Amino acid sequence: MTKNSNNYCVILAGGKGRRLWPVSKEKFPKQFVDFFSEGRTQLQQTYDRFLRFIPQENIFINTSKEYLDLVREQLPEVPDDNIMAEPIHRNTAPSVAWATHRIGKLNPKANIVVSPSDQSILNSETFQRNILEGLEFVAQNNHLLTMGVRPTRPEVGYGYIQEGEYSGTDEIFKVKAFTEKPDEKFANMFVESREWYWNTGLFLANVQCLTACLKECLPVVFRNFDESVKNFTIEEETAFVNQHFPSYPNLSIDYGVLEKSDNVYVMKCDFGWADLGTWHGIYEVKSRGDGDNVIVNSDVLIENSKNNIIRLNNGRLAVIDGLEGFIVAEKDNVLLICKKENSSALIRKYVNEVRLKKGEEFV
Repeated sequence: MTKNSNNYCVILAGGKGRRLWPVSKEKFPKQFVDFFSEGRTQLQQTYDRFLRFIPQENIFINTSKEYLDLVREQLPEVPDDNIMAEPIHRNTAPSVAWATHRIGKLNPKANIVVSPSDQSILNSETFQRNILEGLEFVAQNNHLLTMGVRPTRPEVGYGYIQEGEYSGTDEIFKVKAFTEKPDEKFANMFVESREWYWNTGLFLANVQCLTACLKECLPVVFRNFDESVKNFTIEEETAFVNQHFPSYPNLSIDYGVLEKSDNVYVMKCDFGWADLGTWHGIYEVKSRGDGDNVIVNSDVLIENSKNNIIRLNNGRLAVIDGLEGFIVAEKDNVLLICKKENSSALIRKYVNEVRLKKGEEFV
């Protein structure tokens, strides 16, 4: 197929992967792990997915400096100028601001899709069609566009999008409201109402619209740079970011831009989505054996047990009897056993407690 030279992709790969602890740890987080022994890591699979319909030179990777070598090792075909390594951890809004600045100078007509690096997409053809339809929509409209999927359970670890008025185009609707990580009561209400969709973390916009929206929520860092350096080089921009990136707030794109804008739309999608950043997401997407147990690359004898997900160290044998609805996950020096329900919130708590009581080597 002919790839549109105005279409760009930014893959966010700087997260610490805490929700998949202990298999994902801060020194080697989930996006760099081949979780299911498929031959490609989550980051590599995300890159492969977009390479089918986005020009290779238009795919950018945003990460942290501490993961730069991992990105280069796993994606050697990506030029250095297409890898943006932040000097310190911030949330996604500053990451997107940097990528938008670089792409905007390369192509003022750019249409950008921003994607997490830890997703499962079951129907790649539908995914490609939806993303290309979305890029066409934002090319013609100065709107932000999110991709939503109908929830299958009241997951408290996801964001939710409420459908509003129909846009008149495809399955695209104005967003009525956003809610990030609701409690169980509200999550149940959202699922039952059928008005709310999971926020996949995929969003699209043309570069001019996205730049304007980011100006509303972030300090004037890049505006000052553009006023002082008219025709910057990549090296000058990177040096400026290394110096000034700490002045950015720790702000997510969802909270900083999407939730505060009245110019956001959602496309209702059905490409078979799961967030591989959570244990429950992995449980949903993987095939299940007897008793609806998911055993990931592990040697297990299991009886009288159901609805569990198990992932152990290589060379370890587990014998499990009478367990229902649990996560059993082991990596190096940590073994986690906890209820699968509401595990995202529980694991955040555990990681913080372990860091305080036992030290950094365990997280």
